[in-house]
Amino acid sequence: MNNFLLQNGNIYMNGSFFKGDLLIENGKVAAFGTWLAAPAGTTVIDLDGKLVTPGLVDLHVHLRDPGQTDKETIATGSAAAARGGFTTIAAMPNVDPVPDSAERVKAMLKRDRNEGKVHILQYASITKGRVEGPCVDFAAVKAAGAVGVSNDGSGIQSAATMWQALNGAAKAGIPLAEHVEENSLKFGGVINAGAKAEEIGVPGIIGSVETSQLARDLALAKAANAPYHVCHLSMADSVAMVRAAKAAGVKVTAEVTPHHLLLSDSDIPGDDANFKMNPPLRSEADCAAVLQGLVDGTIDCIATDHAPHTAAEKSKGLCGAPNGITGSETAFAAIYTKLVRPEGSKLTLTRLLDAMTSGPAQIFGLQHCGSILPGDAADIAVFDLERGAEVKAEDFASKGTNSPFVGQTLYGNCAYTFVDGELVYAAEED
Repeated sequence: MNNFLLQNGNIYMNGSFFKGDLLIENGKVAAFGTWLAAPAGTTVIDLDGKLVTPGLVDLHVHLRDPGQTDKETIATGSAAAARGGFTTIAAMPNVDPVPDSAERVKAMLKRDRNEGKVHILQYASITKGRVEGPCVDFAAVKAAGAVGVSNDGSGIQSAATMWQALNGAAKAGIPLAEHVEENSLKFGGVINAGAKAEEIGVPGIIGSVETSQLARDLALAKAANAPYHVCHLSMADSVAMVRAAKAAGVKVTAEVTPHHLLLSDSDIPGDDANFKMNPPLRSEADCAAVLQGLVDGTIDCIATDHAPHTAAEKSKGLCGAPNGITGSETAFAAIYTKLVRPEGSKLTLTRLLDAMTSGPAQIFGLQHCGSILPGDAADIAVFDLERGAEVKAEDFASKGTNSPFVGQTLYGNCAYTFVDGELVYAAEED
């Protein structure tokens, strides 16, 4: 195992920054300070003021493996995560076969460990087969190692099923993460209902698709006194509902994606499926509301919802292409560039880092990630805040290049990623 001395970094630890060095030995954070000496055999990297952070944590990715490996694999998806500075990711269960039993969860975790470049946590589904029907054995999938349960990609349509799931997951002590979507209100919509949908000439998705199911779930979570995590919150009304629920003592947490923070439906250039995702891009007012929710802590963390698809699929336009965009490789840089770097921005670098490190770790009670502590595993990311670089599809580690940020110049790109002290990503030098 190689040892590293990261010199002259701007190190983020416990809510503050200090300029100095960080020593990695035997996979652990050995020391930090100023003017540290490099032990024999240590690789010295002069960071020249670059930002050093805990490895980013993402509670929501789609690795497509097994079942859709033309879109992504465990290897390529985890490489994309490393390229974006993520050292811990949680894989959703919409794969084939669905990890809906202890045996399948164990099999997935074995593959995740053997084939992944970063730490991969594994969701089990909420229901057997991830379809309407009986819930999984929550205690069994937790004992097998599942980090949480989710049917992401599909909302739980039955209130009775959600009631059983909230109670069962709470009793087992396993987090439940819900994709809120009322199918009966979709009416074939493909982007947010409104002026842009009318301009392009495609059916719209009304906001009640999200808010009606969220209202139901919050009521059930309150009645059950059960923890409940909301995936990819996208609307001002949803933020207000979560804020009120938290004030009322409901055990609710929420995530927001980079694209719902940064893009509105007015940014959709036309019939371009790289701007099609679920939930859809909302209004500019919704963007402002989810940003405020992130700033004030109503929204607890940022999660990418990394969702790769093939170029052929995404070429079918808004009405024919599947939902989803890639996110792992651009998440930090895109948010930093657009919401932190500009003068007078509402989002601070500290809040951004907390929402991508300690925040998600705390939601699911994850140990030994989201922070830099002496003696802990050296899961470290280094970002270059000063140098801009164009996002190029050919540079992606992911199989998917379906990103609306391709062609844009972003700052805060990842320079190095260490997992358990091993250098798993290093940006190419010019």
